[in-house]
Amino acid sequence: MKRSITSIWRSVDQLVWHAPVEQFSRAQAWLVQFARLAVVLARDLTQGQLTLRAMGLVYTTLLSIVPLLAISFSVLKAFGVYNQIEPMLHSFLEPLGDRGAELTARITGFIQNMNVGVLGSVGLALLLYTAVSLVQKVEEAFNYIWHVSRGRSIGERFSRYVSALLVGPLLVFSAIGLTAAAMSLGVVREAMQVEPISWFALHVGRLLPYALIIGAFTFLYTFMPNTKVRIGAALVGGVIGGVVWQSAGWIFAQFAAASTRYAAIYSSFAILILFMMWLYLSWLILLFGSSVAFYVQNPEYLLKDGSDLRLSNRMSERLAMIIMCMVGRYHVEGRAPWTSDAFSQALRIPVGSVDDVLMVLRSRSILMTTSDDPPGWLPVRDLSEVNVKDVLDAVRTAGEDTSLKPQALRGSASVESVIARMDGAVEAALAGMTIIDLASERTNEQEEQAWLTS
Repeated sequence: MKRSITSIWRSVDQLVWHAPVEQFSRAQAWLVQFARLAVVLARDLTQGQLTLRAMGLVYTTLLSIVPLLAISFSVLKAFGVYNQIEPMLHSFLEPLGDRGAELTARITGFIQNMNVGVLGSVGLALLLYTAVSLVQKVEEAFNYIWHVSRGRSIGERFSRYVSALLVGPLLVFSAIGLTAAAMSLGVVREAMQVEPISWFALHVGRLLPYALIIGAFTFLYTFMPNTKVRIGAALVGGVIGGVVWQSAGWIFAQFAAASTRYAAIYSSFAILILFMMWLYLSWLILLFGSSVAFYVQNPEYLLKDGSDLRLSNRMSERLAMIIMCMVGRYHVEGRAPWTSDAFSQALRIPVGSVDDVLMVLRSRSILMTTSDDPPGWLPVRDLSEVNVKDVLDAVRTAGEDTSLKPQALRGSASVESVIARMDGAVEAALAGMTIIDLASERTNEQEEQAWLTS
């Protein structure tokens, strides 16, 4: 029996992780990818990084929720739609049951008693910093999930965060107010009396909470990571995250209703404990949905061992040569420079791996970035002065400035002779060849353009 189970498990493992997906039908390939996704997501949850970041966001939320809502309240009050903030907060805390209504009243009481006018410039700056810090922590968590090592610039963060904090609530609550006003019109109420329309409105009303949370999750998955997220991948993550969040809310409501022991043990602190548990669960589901979106967009990260996807030395050299050829060709033709995301999409290589090679080329003063958003990549000097061997040496010697150098690892005379012959052969093969020679090559341009656009 044990041998049979072991044999079945090995067969499943071989099918899921080692069999080439190209040999399956479309339905079978989809099932294999789904199995890989389920295993990888379960591993990410059990390894603890998602849970650790969710706990960190809970702590930041506790510090910044009142300043964040105070800023939103001030903006909404100026436009006369501030009455919408309490129902929205109550909807988020609804899984807490009666304790959620009590907590909503307390938070809104804090917000209404906060007088921004008496804070002064320093107090107002601290208020904005506390609110912005939450958004920054969320971006850092999303960047970790999307394997993005570079954050946004300070100016870009400030413009994005402030616009999200000031304009976002206004648009959301204005839409809710306009919808409520439209539903109160006499024509709409009369139309609701018609049977097909009333039946349709009833079912749309039941699905509307799911649609709203899916839309919010999809927007966050597109807006927050410092990389280009395809709308399809973000939507898949939003659907899964939104459905899980709504379902978790119903389950947590049953748990909160039956948790009378917490009230008996912790007394008035029970509401805070339940609130922190719900915050943790909400953040964890949000990050989980982002992981789904990441793996949908980057299926090459669906690896059995869970290690980060890294390029071999040969692949790094190959990628550097291709990137320089692409940069050179666009520069010669006077076209807009390539961005990291554009490289990643055209070459079907994860943007993290592309960035690693680009950072090496920039550190050796071969490439530089523009001030655009997102930044483009341009050659530092005339491409006719950049030898192909310079690019190859930049990748091959990356990291030697801060680590062991070849001189510290001396081998026997025969080893040194072989290495010298290899270096000499490479130098002889690439002698006099520059990047402009590669960029000006036209023999296979039609084939290359078809490959890049496929």
